[in-house]
Amino acid sequence: MNRLTIDVHILQTVPPSNINRDDTGSPKTAVYGGTRRARVSSQAWKRPTRLALNDLVDIRDLGWRTKRVVELLADVVVKMDPELAGRGTEIAETMLGAAGIKLADPRKKPDAERGAKESGYLLFLGRRQLERLAEQGIAAERDGRLATVEKDREERKRAQAAVKGQNPVDIALFGRMVADVSDLNVDAAVQVAHAISVHEVETEFDYFTAVDDHKQADVEEDAGAGMIGSIEFNSSTLYRYATVAVPLLRANLGDDEATRRAVEAFLQAFVTSMPTGKITTFGNRTLPDVVLVTARTDQPVSYVGAFEEPVPAGQPGGRSGEAARRLAAYARDLEAAYGAAPAAAWVVAVGDKGAALAGVAQPVTLPELVSQAGEHVAAALAARS
Repeated sequence: MNRLTIDVHILQTVPPSNINRDDTGSPKTAVYGGTRRARVSSQAWKRPTRLALNDLVDIRDLGWRTKRVVELLADVVVKMDPELAGRGTEIAETMLGAAGIKLADPRKKPDAERGAKESGYLLFLGRRQLERLAEQGIAAERDGRLATVEKDREERKRAQAAVKGQNPVDIALFGRMVADVSDLNVDAAVQVAHAISVHEVETEFDYFTAVDDHKQADVEEDAGAGMIGSIEFNSSTLYRYATVAVPLLRANLGDDEATRRAVEAFLQAFVTSMPTGKITTFGNRTLPDVVLVTARTDQPVSYVGAFEEPVPAGQPGGRSGEAARRLAAYARDLEAAYGAAPAAAWVVAVGDKGAALAGVAQPVTLPELVSQAGEHVAAALAARS
């Protein structure tokens, strides 16, 4: 249990798309195995995964990531005590300051009224953490102590404890960094690799025109386009990898059952989510062809080495079929070389793509995979005590 990790290996084919672009608008790429590959950054896939948790986890067990924490906390204060309408912002700024979070005036346009202060960086705070800060601030306001809270050592400790304790699921999974107060940092239990294509890619360009409807209806106007432009894109079969450190997740959440539910929610969310970049232009949403999940007690292991040599076109079953065969062969080769088999493994596959992995992992549906992986985690947590 002390080293239990849940590794997720995914093969997913994406049609022409630009789901993650760089500062020039080009789809991100990387050189791997000496050839140019399509790439989707870990940040680009972690956010849709985190947002997908909204449909899988009690909303009160999730957090907000924003600079506008004063507004959020002020709203909570007023909801908890409507008589404090008009005092919420001051209470919020005081309590966040007591917790050690530095605030500054927001950028504003000339002649615009100053809004509530903001943190200098995106801050991840849970709903229950905000409620605890609000309760402390409301009590201080009622007792006439609000003005002295930031100078009171015990009040500062309580404020930091309110932010630090009972982490929400998304903070427990993805971590939190608070530059001003390192004690409030939470180490991420999840690592997500940059997804890369299993084959070489070339970026292409889509030249487009947009017609002015009103101008087109005017017989005295020419029928020229109202706008022209071009969009870069590529298509790829991606290898995606992530790993969950179960002991660290348990430490972040402080509860066995919450840890099992968090692992299940992460698996469901990571497998089915997709970045939304240019999705209205390309309609590129797909589900994975293969999902292989392994429970390991030695160390997390990415199988990206299976694709160091790029998969060529024209393979039986397509590139995704050949990628599935290489994934299975690489898993067997690693096990033979290091003598370190996973404690358990499950595979979800579309059509005959799972045939190659039948001897590597137990074939299941996604609901079965999520449930059985959760049961494995629960059993491991129970066995340690």
